[in-house]
Amino acid sequence: MRGQGPGRGRSGIALAAFCAAGLVLVAALAALGTWQVQRRAWKHDLVARVEARIHAEPVEAPGPATWDGLTPEADAYRRVRATGRLRHESETLVQAVTDLGAGFWVMTPLERTDGTTLLVNRGFVPTDRRDPATRSEGQGAGPVTLTGLLRLSEPGGAFLRTNDAGTGRWYSRDVAAIAQARGLARAAPYFIDADATPNPGGWPVGGLTIVSFPDNHLVYAITWYVLALMVAAALAYTLRDARCAGRPSH
Repeated sequence: MRGQGPGRGRSGIALAAFCAAGLVLVAALAALGTWQVQRRAWKHDLVARVEARIHAEPVEAPGPATWDGLTPEADAYRRVRATGRLRHESETLVQAVTDLGAGFWVMTPLERTDGTTLLVNRGFVPTDRRDPATRSEGQGAGPVTLTGLLRLSEPGGAFLRTNDAGTGRWYSRDVAAIAQARGLARAAPYFIDADATPNPGGWPVGGLTIVSFPDNHLVYAITWYVLALMVAAALAYTLRDARCAGRPSH
């Protein structure tokens, strides 16, 4: 009986290590696929809840007692209303691209009777309406009640563009930064996207909120599962090839 040589023993150890690594990789890829399936279920539940909020009756905008507990999952896109006076002299223009073209979101502080301030995205204006004097009809001084969607802050800026309060260049609706730049006291950590109720003079144009949640989880899940199957097939082929190579020839 021919004994097993050192080379064959080493190859057996290498094969075992290869198989172990392959099994770990298959398990990891399958786990990633399952995680994407779970994420897809979570995303669909989130979309359903947001759709329900958007079409619900408006509720009073959250006050200071609940600010710390606001979360995207529970509060984003809630339909709210708020009453107060708009401080048009402290409005902030944030660059925007909409179905109406390029221009700006008009972010205006709303002072409430409880002393808090809410930033309101009153809507869109094109570049030629940047100057408030070109839309003076929409700059009323009296108390107003606004309805819209609660949105959480967009800190930092946009892709490759950072907000610059010093030069007045804003690329995202960063509530904390805008409040600090405008010296707003007791500012809420969210803003309100005003609905499509027309403003006097037609500007700004509200109701342009786009509610969209990317949902590529099924594609990702399929990708991970296919990779797991490919690795499993490669592992099976290697084992079969090694078994055939180890058989004695006649």
